[in-house]
Amino acid sequence: MITFSRFRRMFRGAALLGLACLSLQNAQAQIEPEASALLKKATDFLAKQQKFSLNTRSSLEIVLDSGQKIQFDHTTAQSVQRPDKLRVERGGDLVKQLFIYDGKSLILSSPSQHVYARVPAPDTLEAMLDFARSSLDIIAPAGDLIYKDAYDILMTDVESGFVVGKGVVEGARCDHLAFRAPNVDWQIWIEDGQRPLIRKLILTTRDLASAPQFSVVVSRWDLMPAFTADTFRISPPKGAQKIDFVAPR
Repeated sequence: MITFSRFRRMFRGAALLGLACLSLQNAQAQIEPEASALLKKATDFLAKQQKFSLNTRSSLEIVLDSGQKIQFDHTTAQSVQRPDKLRVERGGDLVKQLFIYDGKSLILSSPSQHVYARVPAPDTLEAMLDFARSSLDIIAPAGDLIYKDAYDILMTDVESGFVVGKGVVEGARCDHLAFRAPNVDWQIWIEDGQRPLIRKLILTTRDLASAPQFSVVVSRWDLMPAFTADTFRISPPKGAQKIDFVAPR
């Protein structure tokens, strides 16, 4: 019988061997051309899609003062229509929210609390995401990937990057890439083949104690979604109270 302690030793030994191989490989180059080319191909492919939808599962680690890590899980259903439509339904351990942007305004509602907030917004997806982040302190899950210049955003301040190898995410064979910036490490899995879709992303925050991680897995992609007039229609939830967004400090 393999006990937990024995399994832990086996896992640690395998992990150390793998890390040694990766360290040797990573020492040969700062940013491998193949890694940047694969990432550019994926971001360019998504930027060309005029409409798409995806479902994701994400995990967020919170580090307590004691150093203990607590994990929270969430799911999202996202619908995107360029240049000015976005719908995100998010549920999980911490929140249950609906976020809709129709090109003129955006609304964020919390059905469980029976409240919503609505505010005028810029007329493009990219400008709206910038506005939501800077003025409202709202960040769409994996929102950076929606930008048409996602490659430039992701590669900002990146110091090193390399191809880890092949992997499988949700049944799709992927190229596994790893990058490092001054305060964050991030890994990305990109589907191999004619549809270089991003299937998984992990961010590791190195400037915080215990290096907490955020991970997101795309469980479904649809590049030919059938949106209706109601998909991006903004209407206050029935019986909900209107409140104001709180400006970030």
